[in-house]
Amino acid sequence: MRRRSSSSTAKCTPRRRNDSLGFDEFGFALSKKKEQKLQHRSHDYSYPQPNTVRVKELCELLSYWNGSSFICRNQIERFIRIGIPPALRGQVWKCLLNTHTLRETSSFSYQRCLREIREPLVDLGVSEYSILSAIATLNETENEMGTTPSPLQPPEASVLSCSDVAIFRQIALDLQRSFPTHRSLMGESAEAIEGQAKLFRVLTAYARYNPHIGYSQGMSYIAAVLLMNLTEEEAFWALVALLETPKYLSGLFDHSMDRIQHQARVFHQLLKHRKPLLSQHIEDLGVSSLHYVMPWFLTLFTSLPCWDSVLAVWDVIMLQGLSAVFRVGLALLQLLEPRLLQMTDEALLLPTLLRVPVEVSQHCVLLPALWGMEVHEWEIDCMNGLVLEEASAGHHQQATLGPSTVLGRL
Repeated sequence: MRRRSSSSTAKCTPRRRNDSLGFDEFGFALSKKKEQKLQHRSHDYSYPQPNTVRVKELCELLSYWNGSSFICRNQIERFIRIGIPPALRGQVWKCLLNTHTLRETSSFSYQRCLREIREPLVDLGVSEYSILSAIATLNETENEMGTTPSPLQPPEASVLSCSDVAIFRQIALDLQRSFPTHRSLMGESAEAIEGQAKLFRVLTAYARYNPHIGYSQGMSYIAAVLLMNLTEEEAFWALVALLETPKYLSGLFDHSMDRIQHQARVFHQLLKHRKPLLSQHIEDLGVSSLHYVMPWFLTLFTSLPCWDSVLAVWDVIMLQGLSAVFRVGLALLQLLEPRLLQMTDEALLLPTLLRVPVEVSQHCVLLPALWGMEVHEWEIDCMNGLVLEEASAGHHQQATLGPSTVLGRL
């Protein structure tokens, strides 16, 4: 078994995937080196190979898992640090998110919700198994509903509102952008058509489950990753747990996008505190934290080219929650800092942040840096307080100056 250095600058020896298989072990289409660069996807993975003894130990732990037990959580963290075997990742996520209890204690029925959604969609001629035609039909329906008053319907009627149609159309559009090179969503194969249908169902059901949030950017990526590791209904409840639980992502997603912008500002304050030189350099080049933090956070770093790193990052997020999202962002910037400080042009710096280089995102580089990066809850709370104070001061100044003075400055 290969040994890794604990240093974040250690060289990796990636395991080359068999190009004759068509897809790599995580389901991404194999491609030529030139195409990989365009797709920003690497198939050279460096995650540690599962050890038979550790796999057995992890299976035993999961069989008697008690999420409230301090010993269990310590044990699961040990396994996450070592590396979760891909075959057991879904079980680990379900345990950490406590999806079984969430499902058992909820009055919401996933299957009933799907039936309620499907009936009016069928009446419109929309099928989750034909996403392209669904987009056209929903777009046409939305336009018609926007110009023609809808007749009053009794509360119990199974109908779609204009907002429902708009949300479902946006979901259908985003399915085209979510991991287009993954076998479960790529092309017109039976597996891909079913994969797109599952993703559409999970997202539309969540929009019904929580109409206050409905659907927003980034959710399609999160739901797609869950579906790669869980069954359809398990993925739905895992999405609910991630988006509803304060520990996880409830502070990121809302219809107005205000929450994610707030968290991007909190991260900016954290970066200023931790790495003032780098923070100032990024600001001097005209790059706002919103430009790169929002894409990172909304998709939970699924844009990283090395998928073994993405999944390992998700393991840590499942364990620690939102604080781990901040840790990953800081770890990436720590690794990128030397090259970023040498850049003198926004046109070079921002693409590097949005498309993190392969050599930085490799498992054997990123994960040691992540585990070496400590971010405490109190620290995030302090930065959050600073952001709120700045916002309050800004509102106070605006009120003092008056609307005409403020507008005159713009």
